Amino acid sequence: MRFNSPNQNRNAVGATDFLRRHDKLAALLPAVQRMASLQRDCAAVLPTAFAYCEILSFEGGVLVLSTPNAALAAKLKQQLPQLQEKLAHKGWQINNIRLKVQMMKSVSTPPVERRELSLPPTAVDSFAELSETLEPTAQNEKLIAALRAMVARRR
Repeated sequence: MRFNSPNQNRNAVGATDFLRRHDKLAALLPAVQRMASLQRDCAAVLPTAFAYCEILSFEGGVLVLSTPNAALAAKLKQQLPQLQEKLAHKGWQINNIRLKVQMMKSVSTPPVERRELSLPPTAVDSFAELSETLEPTAQNEKLIAALRAMVARRR
């Protein structure tokens, strides 16, 4: 379960309502709220380093965090004593923090719409005039050909 997802509010309300309605699953609600609270506290202590991390488990004083890659795990490992100390000040009894590198499902971004460049007729005429007035040297040959091709496409 991901506690810091973009749709956190909508999913969290739906999940808590679901857990409250079912008597057998209602016992999970305090554990879910505790994990969400711990996730928020960790993110408050290390906001940039913890943006891509998640809590996997917290049992027996051992906090297990997942990281998406080894580079982030190495950076986070340097900050673990600070994290442990600040969480202790907030009332969390953490004896050890372990890191696990795990590939996480990436949030997919919608495809970007491709826009076609539109040039006003005066611009196309100016490019046509430029292609005619450029000196026909070996250096300008490719530029003149590109300008003429662009003008032909736009007309």
